[in-house]
Amino acid sequence: MAEKKEDINNAQGARSDYKAPHRNNPEGAGRRRAGKTPKRSDAAKQAAPQPKKAKQVPSQKTAAQKSAAPQKKSEKAPSSAGKTRRKRSGSDAAKTAAVKAAPAKAPAAQQKTAPQKVAAAPKASRQRGRKAQAAGSGKLRIIPLGGLNEIGKNMTVLEYGDDIVVLDCGMDFPSEEMLGIDTVIPDFTYLADHSEKLRGVIITHGHEDHIGAVPYLLKQFSVPIYGTALTLGFIKHKLDEHKIKGDLRTIVPGDRLSLGCFDIEAVHTTHSVADSLAYSIDTPVGRIFHTGDFEVDYTPVDGGPIDLARLAAIGSEGVLLLMADSTNAARKGYTPSEKNVGISLGNIFRSISGRIIIATFSSNVHRVQKIVDIAVGTGRKVAISGRSMENMVDIASDLGYLNIPANTLVDLKKIKNVNDSELVVITTGSQGEPMSALARMASGEHRDVKIRPGDTVVLSSSPVPGNEKSVSNVVNALISLGARVIYNDIAETHVSGHACEEELKLIHTLIRPKFFMPVHGEVKHLMAHQEIAKSLGMDEKKIVRAVNGSVIELSENKVSVLKETVPAGDVLVDGYGIGDVGSAVLNERKYLSEAGLVIIAASFDRVSGDILSGPEIITRGFVYVKDQGKLLEDAKILVEETLMFALDEGKHDRNALRDLLRSKLRSFIFENTGRSPIILPVLMDC
Repeated sequence: MAEKKEDINNAQGARSDYKAPHRNNPEGAGRRRAGKTPKRSDAAKQAAPQPKKAKQVPSQKTAAQKSAAPQKKSEKAPSSAGKTRRKRSGSDAAKTAAVKAAPAKAPAAQQKTAPQKVAAAPKASRQRGRKAQAAGSGKLRIIPLGGLNEIGKNMTVLEYGDDIVVLDCGMDFPSEEMLGIDTVIPDFTYLADHSEKLRGVIITHGHEDHIGAVPYLLKQFSVPIYGTALTLGFIKHKLDEHKIKGDLRTIVPGDRLSLGCFDIEAVHTTHSVADSLAYSIDTPVGRIFHTGDFEVDYTPVDGGPIDLARLAAIGSEGVLLLMADSTNAARKGYTPSEKNVGISLGNIFRSISGRIIIATFSSNVHRVQKIVDIAVGTGRKVAISGRSMENMVDIASDLGYLNIPANTLVDLKKIKNVNDSELVVITTGSQGEPMSALARMASGEHRDVKIRPGDTVVLSSSPVPGNEKSVSNVVNALISLGARVIYNDIAETHVSGHACEEELKLIHTLIRPKFFMPVHGEVKHLMAHQEIAKSLGMDEKKIVRAVNGSVIELSENKVSVLKETVPAGDVLVDGYGIGDVGSAVLNERKYLSEAGLVIIAASFDRVSGDILSGPEIITRGFVYVKDQGKLLEDAKILVEETLMFALDEGKHDRNALRDLLRSKLRSFIFENTGRSPIILPVLMDC
């Protein structure tokens, strides 16, 4: 499966003293050291309370147990949110208890703009997943609001008693039928109806289909957002574009946080974007493990491999439900390592003497880093093209995830001063998006990059399903301009970031869940993942197949999909409008695009009712006026005669006149052209 659609935006923490948890360079400019686990900053360590031994009193609860006990709604008091601790192996009794999350409806003055590192929680004994048992019904509700039977718009609600935690908040790109729509986001109706329960949002990684709807969520709810530094950097930039602030709280792999009755552990995974997480979530009914989007890459180009040791330990401790990425479930074998792409790109760069233009996903920090490294190694300068790519480079460089040596970057406007054999242009547009930088190069409309013979264009990506035609059109246009185009069918210029069949089998074997729910994929992907689970011996009755809006009820011994559903359709964003464009408007737009528009314009004397001007006929998207002058002139005569006759008969009602004109002109046009455009009479009184 090709990579998902991405257009990652820039972000940077407002705290001048903030450093990314993965940064090991004193100036923060270097990349993370491969294979090393990121550590908290010294400031965070000093802020963490020192562990205290709990005083044991016979027949009384410990302080930690009292704090975990359920309270009535009216008795709930605000508490510090999002405190975390580092992961510790061993029994559940040795794990630390984290404090309750802050209420979702925090005062606006408390909102923070910059990603804030979460402090460590004091150590205390706790009972895993039991501390709020009495507050709920004994059953956990899982409600997917997006990400099932589709690629994109990932969002899942976990609800128990008086607590709700949201996992991811993504968007989708509009289909071809959604004319004029900018973005598609999940329906937040269920959250709005239960906003007092909302404790926090945990994010797996920084792709648009997992973070793209966060700004729209924060416009409705005041809720903390938890994620890694790079992920929150992307989110902050999006919030800046929307001119809103958010309470962004940074976590690293191994951290724990407590949100209501949910105890959550972040686990390091590998994906096509850096800083990706899976989550182990202890609930009052048992443990849920959510993989996020992932691949099992044993040799990632940056950072350590997926934390298989911790996954095995979690599986040994017991997992009630596994929710796992299904995007590549229908693919046999293993997903190749990102290192393979680096080798292939290195061979391409060394074999080319002319200018190189390479298009890839702007969110793929590892890929961009590898391209920069190869460019430097072959004596080339690097220019960046495309707003989302420029934003990503700024974010990743500031946070220490991207290391570009001094004097390597060159302004795109000054590439004419660089020899073709010494230049690489990294650009957006790998999916053939009409307004992307690469598409504008292919059409000759790019201001700074003009394609010419001798150029080599490398597509370091694979087409997202549905984009094949657009990508093909761009490739053909580039070839027509004299460029040589290299894509994944010719050389290994791209690998997926999602696990294939054998990797999914490994995860199932390590986690050993009692129940399983495939997520993140179209119907064919979810069904393929279901078959994988069955092949490993899981009873089909223990596999959950749901759709967006389903309500899944989970207890210690049973999982079921209820007849109850919640609103989970597509909410369309058109400019500043959110959800105000529905199927009726889309149908009208589709009709307009297919048949065109004919406008009848006339003005009348307000007193006498006589025609002062017109009628005039104006067309848009109907016929080419110069070729159909006779048709439009006859139509104008018909409209004028119809109006005069109606006025002579004493018909002055404007609505009646509009209906009459519409009927007469529609019949005339259909008889002469076989078409049925939209007819809009505009009658004005002066």
